[in-house]
Amino acid sequence: MLLNRWRRWRRSRPFWGGLLAVLAGAEICALPLAPLKVMLQQGVAGIPSVLMGAVMIALGLTAWFAPAQRGLAGVLTTLVATAALVLSNLGGFLIGTLLGILGGGLMFAWQPHAAPSAPLRPAPTDATDAAGTTDATPAPSHGTTPSRSTRHHDPQGAQP
Repeated sequence: MLLNRWRRWRRSRPFWGGLLAVLAGAEICALPLAPLKVMLQQGVAGIPSVLMGAVMIALGLTAWFAPAQRGLAGVLTTLVATAALVLSNLGGFLIGTLLGILGGGLMFAWQPHAAPSAPLRPAPTDATDAAGTTDATPAPSHGTTPSRSTRHHDPQGAQP
């Protein structure tokens, strides 16, 4: 039962993108947090690394706990990971940058599952109307086929 709840929770949000962003933030943040002797030699240079790592961790957690904000979190994660390449020890020796770019892309691309919709009914033919009765005079054909309305998935609910 607990495993089923975990699977439902994990599938209802961009879990893997958030996990990669948290791991990338931890990697970028951990490198400057070396022993105190090394950190004192670094001086102010380690501050951007710690800040960017903390921001990436926060963005990964945002994707988990506020999945509606996944687009913004994904874009910002990718931007921060790219900036970390220049500002933070080559972005955690490239590992943090690569994980951050991959995680940001996964967050941005994730879509929630659409609820199953009712199957479409077949369109009536020319000789049969919607009620199933036949008509003595066929409907005029102008080379068009009857259109079917298809439902599409809009997670924000902007489309009717």
